[in-house]
Amino acid sequence: MHAVASFFSGIGGLDLGLELAGFDVRFQCEAKPFCRELLRQHWPGIPLDEDIRTLDDTKIPEADVWAAGFPCQDLSLARMGPRSGLRGVQSGLFHDFMRLVGARTPRAIILENVHGLLSSHGGRDFTVVLQALDELGYGVAWRVLNSKDFGIPQQRRRVYIVAMHRDPRGPGEVLFEPQCGGWNSSKGRPDGEEPTSLFQKILGDPSKGPLVKSIAHCIYAESARHTGTDWSRNYVWYPDGRVRRFTANEVERVQGFPADWTLPANRSMADSERIDSLRYHAVGNSVSPPVAEWVGRRLIAVLERQDRELLEKSVAAFDSRFGRSTPVAA
Repeated sequence: MHAVASFFSGIGGLDLGLELAGFDVRFQCEAKPFCRELLRQHWPGIPLDEDIRTLDDTKIPEADVWAAGFPCQDLSLARMGPRSGLRGVQSGLFHDFMRLVGARTPRAIILENVHGLLSSHGGRDFTVVLQALDELGYGVAWRVLNSKDFGIPQQRRRVYIVAMHRDPRGPGEVLFEPQCGGWNSSKGRPDGEEPTSLFQKILGDPSKGPLVKSIAHCIYAESARHTGTDWSRNYVWYPDGRVRRFTANEVERVQGFPADWTLPANRSMADSERIDSLRYHAVGNSVSPPVAEWVGRRLIAVLERQDRELLEKSVAAFDSRFGRSTPVAA
């Protein structure tokens, strides 16, 4: 089984998705106490560090894949005003991650961030990311993936970067299909009529409620304009005029997590309001597990193909040297 080490783990969105794809999670690193509590709850016994700035690379167990959803606060388009980019206190932690990569050189890397990374400082921040990987010998591919295309009722565009050491071909095989897929296949009508926006489609009982948009707007953890679940745009309403925000469990489902994923096991009812605020924030910062699972399954397929090819070459070299013909096991 291929092992993965997780950095900026949050509540484990990347970890859960990669685990469902077949990876074995061996290590996690996360700064926020609430998120660390949840990580210990879902992955008990796994080494968990809290500060990537001081993390010694020798503490990281062997793992052929490293995954990191590095902080997006300084890159996000949800922020008002100038973005600090990779010079910011939070998103700049990418450089600490690359320090560890340089020390250990994992076979493959998965990075996830807001698609604002591509445009931050006129694209210069993304250039820094690509150059940092290239200088360490990684082939790189990237693609913007939308959670709504993976069975999740949320419009959430994120850039996924796959890097593989000394392999310029593999990353593209992971992120791009050789054939045309079925995504975004809806067509405009011949008479020019525009298709109905997903945000205008309503689900629920029109006489009793509750009612909700079929696709939620992107859920932000924090921004100058919105808080929690982006409450000003995402809400549930009833025909009698009542309106409410999404519950914490509803936000989990909109993000693709199992129910109660962010509910701590050791909390009293008296803490419920404060805990809900932490849950909203954590989910808004998280990765959609079904998207991570899709990337993970395709990465495993590439890794296993490469392993087979390496074995075949080794056997062929052995046979050539000793004049033998040995069949390679399937």
